[in-house]
Amino acid sequence: MSEAKLSKVEYVKIASNRLRGPVDAELHDGSDHFSEEGYQILKFHGIYQQDDRDVRKARRAQGLGPDYSFMIRVAIPGGVLTPEQYLTLDRLADELGNATLRLTTRQAIQYHGVRKGGLKPLVQVLNRNLLTTLSACGDVVRNIVACPAPFADRQRAELYRYAKELSERLKPKTRAYYEIWLDGERAASLEENEPLYGDTYLPRKFKIGFAFPGDNCVDVYTQDIGIVPVVGEGGLEGFTLLVGGGLGQSHGAKETHPVLAKPLATVGPEQLFEVVEAIVKVQRDHGRRDDRKYSRMKYLVEAWGLERFKAEVERYVGYALPEARALAWLSGDDHLGWHEQGDGRLFFGLFVENGRVKENLRAAIREVVQRFAPEVRLTAQQNLLFVGLDPSNQAAVEAILRNHGVALPGTLPLVVQNAMACPALPTCGLAITESERVMPQVIRELDAVLKRLELHDGPIPHVRMTGCPNGCARPYSAEVGLVGRSLNSYTVYLGGSPLGTRLGQLYLDNVGREEIARRLEPVLEAYKRERLEGEAFGDYCHRVGVETLRERFGNLASA
Repeated sequence: MSEAKLSKVEYVKIASNRLRGPVDAELHDGSDHFSEEGYQILKFHGIYQQDDRDVRKARRAQGLGPDYSFMIRVAIPGGVLTPEQYLTLDRLADELGNATLRLTTRQAIQYHGVRKGGLKPLVQVLNRNLLTTLSACGDVVRNIVACPAPFADRQRAELYRYAKELSERLKPKTRAYYEIWLDGERAASLEENEPLYGDTYLPRKFKIGFAFPGDNCVDVYTQDIGIVPVVGEGGLEGFTLLVGGGLGQSHGAKETHPVLAKPLATVGPEQLFEVVEAIVKVQRDHGRRDDRKYSRMKYLVEAWGLERFKAEVERYVGYALPEARALAWLSGDDHLGWHEQGDGRLFFGLFVENGRVKENLRAAIREVVQRFAPEVRLTAQQNLLFVGLDPSNQAAVEAILRNHGVALPGTLPLVVQNAMACPALPTCGLAITESERVMPQVIRELDAVLKRLELHDGPIPHVRMTGCPNGCARPYSAEVGLVGRSLNSYTVYLGGSPLGTRLGQLYLDNVGREEIARRLEPVLEAYKRERLEGEAFGDYCHRVGVETLRERFGNLASA
């Protein structure tokens, strides 16, 4: 592709000298923010520049500029943290952040409200604790997710080992991160290169996820590359690879749309890394760089077709790839509550509403980690697992949570436990409307409808909300997806699979926030009357047809 067709961001990447400038100069320029060019490169270092949109208008009226702060994302492959690492992350929330931690849908942790002067100290403490923000954002392979449940008979440790090693292999090799944040020596530019990424890195962000067979808690079909182990009686036999998933779209670009990944091949364990690297290189060399709305790998797979894409990957690795083995799924739910690990110990899945760890919840988690030193694992559904607990401590863990007023799994409505929302306002620059701040009310209004219809004990729909169409909380693969359309208004999607294997379809557009539960009630009433035995809400909507449901109920709202 000629340089004339490159988007502006591509030129910024080229000019950055492998992710150095202008961040290296602007970090110490005395201002409270970075330039637009600096902001674009800052993302590769795991940092987003934001401002408080709640006060924009008032500050403007006072002749003031934006109230800048920064979101820092810590990349945690597979979401696995030692007790010491978690306690360090918790402490930093008070010292340099806004006293909260945000668990993300990619098993990372985000700090919000960090000021410019706190960026370097925070990164340095993270580094001393073997944690990094490098490539947690930007046009690179981002934090690699993996099913975190530590069942001994599932060889989870091996799954995590592959995820961690792959993460290390796919990190950018530039020394810029170490020079800027960790006071490392500047590398001689002629001696440094990016063998995987090149000077312009990838056309857009790139996501990889490992699922365990039958357990789709990570939404493996929404990844650029989904990886599913093949486990036989003798252990690990290989990996089935899925390609071309991605959920982001733009309201103003009709050709943008969410896509689920398609099966590419099943490869041997010894082939995994080189085949994954080859897929990344195909996207690097052929993904669109002229229009970032169409730069994700899903559009390349669609434009070429799976057969041509596979042939290109085979050309990069130098051998033919076998056909993909069939996959079957039993569950897409998170691993909440108590579970036996299979090694005599227990793990406990704790619900974290919308991933926000704050106040009494934060204090409770800290006390559990301080007293019992469990490994902490983050889930791709924004929850948290305490791993390796002695069964004798089960009652004490529950007592700590109760003493802090934290609801235990099973005591909350299931529709609340199954829900997710993105941060959105006031800090996300892409947000069109609210998500995290209104979801608690919306989901409880929907729970009231379910209780009124006596549906709260059966299969409960998974509901996900985002403040814009980028889909960070994966609303398009949910049974009920709520996507920000305009201020206080949402597009409603229905019919996704509870197993994460089917996208929902547009049901209603421009539904006011206060109308969401009422507009869903007629469909839920029909579901109660017409469902098959054991049929999930999303499966019912798909079977009947979302268009049919719109014709029947689209103009109705219960009084």
